[in-house]
Amino acid sequence: MSNDVPGGNLPQTPFLYLAPLRGITDVLFRNVFFDHFKGIDCAIAPFINPQKNPSNKKKLLADLFPEDNTRIEVIPQLLNNNAGEFIDLVLRLEDLGYTRLNWNLGCPAPMVANKGRGSGLLPYPEQILELLDEVLPRLGATLSIKMRLGFKEKDESITLLPRLNDYPLEEIIIHPRLGKQMYKGKTDPDGFADCLALTRHPVAYNGDINSLDDYLYLANRFPQISKWMIGRGVLMNPLLAEELKGLPPADQERKKERIRAFHDELCDAYRQQLSGPGHLLGKMKQLWLYLYRSFPGREKALKKIKKARTEEQFLDAVEMMFE
Repeated sequence: MSNDVPGGNLPQTPFLYLAPLRGITDVLFRNVFFDHFKGIDCAIAPFINPQKNPSNKKKLLADLFPEDNTRIEVIPQLLNNNAGEFIDLVLRLEDLGYTRLNWNLGCPAPMVANKGRGSGLLPYPEQILELLDEVLPRLGATLSIKMRLGFKEKDESITLLPRLNDYPLEEIIIHPRLGKQMYKGKTDPDGFADCLALTRHPVAYNGDINSLDDYLYLANRFPQISKWMIGRGVLMNPLLAEELKGLPPADQERKKERIRAFHDELCDAYRQQLSGPGHLLGKMKQLWLYLYRSFPGREKALKKIKKARTEEQFLDAVEMMFE
C-alpha cells in the first residue's frame, strides 16, 4: 500500500468497530465473520429492543450471552428513552459481565424515531440530559453514545454536544447524516467537523466508509480521529477491514474463495438455527443486497437471488454469482 494518497500520507493504523446492523450482525453472523476475516477490533451489537415486561427475559439478551461472544469484544447497545427501564437493563448487562455500553441516539428507522428513540430523541436535549443525570450515577459500566447530526436539523447536535461535555461519557460515535435522511444522500463531513469543534469527548467517525479511498480521504481530513466504524461497507466487501489495516491484499480469486467459504458456513449455520427455508432465504437475501458489490457484472445472478422462492433456487443463483 502506497503512502502517497490524496490529501496527505497514510494515516495511523485505525481502530475499527463493526457497526450494529439490526437483522444482520447478530451473534451468529459475528462469530462466522470473525472466523473468516480479520481487522475488526470491537463490535457494537444491534440495539436491544426496549420492552417493559418481556415475556422471555433470557431471550431478550440471547445475542449477548458472554459464552457465545468470545471472538472479539462486543459492546451492548441500548435504545431506551426511559431512565428506569434503561437502568434495569444496564443492571442485567452488568450481571453478564459487560463493562462498556452504548446508547443509540442514531437509529433513523421511523418505527424507532417516531417513538422518541434513536435519532428521534435528538430534538429533545433536555430529555437526553435528564436520562443521563439519572442513569450515569447508577452505572458501573462506562457509557458511549452513537448519534447523528440531528433528526431534522444539524442544529440539534450543535445544541446537544457542548451540553454533554460535563458528563463522563467514554466516547461519542457520530454518523454525519440527519435521521430524516435515513441512509440516502451523501454524508456531511463538514457537519462532522462542526461537531468535533464542540465536544471534549473522544469521537469516532461512522458512515459510508465503503472503500480504502473513502477511509484515506476522511483519515487525512480528520487526523485527530483514530477510531472508525464500518458497517455496510464491510457487508459489501468483507475484506474491507483488512484493507484499512494494511494487511496483505488477496488477489481476486483468493478473495472470492474466502467470501464463498464465509457465505457457505453462514448459510449452514442459519439453516440449523432458523425454522424453515423462508427464514433462511430472508436472512441470506438481506446479506446479498450488499455482498453482490464484491461481484461486479453479476446483476443477473443478483436478480435470481432476489427472486428465489426455494432454497434450491437460491443456491443455484449463488453458484452463478461465484462462477
